[in-house]
Amino acid sequence: MARKIDRQTSGVYIIAATPFTDSGAVDHDSLRSLVDFYIGHGVTGLTILGMMGEANKMTAEERRSVIDTVIDRTGDLPVVVGVSDAGLSNLADLSGYAMDRGAAGVMVAPNAGPAREDRIEGYFHSVCDALGADVPVVFQDFPLATSLPVSPALIRRLSNEREQIVMLKHEDWPGLTKITQLRKHEETAGVARLSILVGNGGLYLPQELQRGADGAMTGFAYPEALVKTVALHRAGKVDEAEDFFDRYLPILRHEQQPGFGLAVRKYLLMRRGAIASAATRAPGPKMSPVDIAEAERLMARLELRLNA
Repeated sequence: MARKIDRQTSGVYIIAATPFTDSGAVDHDSLRSLVDFYIGHGVTGLTILGMMGEANKMTAEERRSVIDTVIDRTGDLPVVVGVSDAGLSNLADLSGYAMDRGAAGVMVAPNAGPAREDRIEGYFHSVCDALGADVPVVFQDFPLATSLPVSPALIRRLSNEREQIVMLKHEDWPGLTKITQLRKHEETAGVARLSILVGNGGLYLPQELQRGADGAMTGFAYPEALVKTVALHRAGKVDEAEDFFDRYLPILRHEQQPGFGLAVRKYLLMRRGAIASAATRAPGPKMSPVDIAEAERLMARLELRLNA
């Protein structure tokens, strides 16, 4: 069984896409192939059933089946499971199932509602009560998707009051100052460290690492770019890490288009042989012939840069 995440967790926890067949069914053969693809590129762990994993379009049975397929394939590699749900009992039920199967922790985003921090704070206390203190929690901070900005002070307060909130998935944009503030808090005696893994496809990864992030929790279709950038930075080769990552920026930027980037990511994963179909589950974005030609050109240009 994989080790649970904690406040020292670092590296690259790739956000896994969920492969579907052209008819919209979960493609478990492709899911196993995708897990192998990620492992082959050296990721530290996987995060499944996140927002880019289209979990909100799946039934409860499908989510459980995805957990089963992934954990059966990963062995000792840690798997974090996104369990966000409109219903607290549904969230707790899926979390219990995931942890029983050997998950390393669960990821929860603030629930929909007014953008009031007292409401968000109360919600996370309720979540922790429902999960039990032995379940490690990743606080998913993604205001672009949730429309719920969360201050560093609230994140720190929750992390201090609830020992099981061990990690922040930092996906604020702009958000570099938030990382700096959170790390500054930890200079005070008695303030526990918080693991910080960053999202946004890794778009700002070099700068986020320089601000004190521990790695990435995101789903770029070139996981090796994330893995090597983090490794170079850890080795103290800060400029080399940034120079290396810069080669991927054009295609990374293209993949980060709000509302459409998932279609690009799945197309790239299909072209790289990781999954059989680029289909998203309806309603979802689709690539036109012009979109496909753009993606192909960007892939070709990346190959030229990498081979130069």
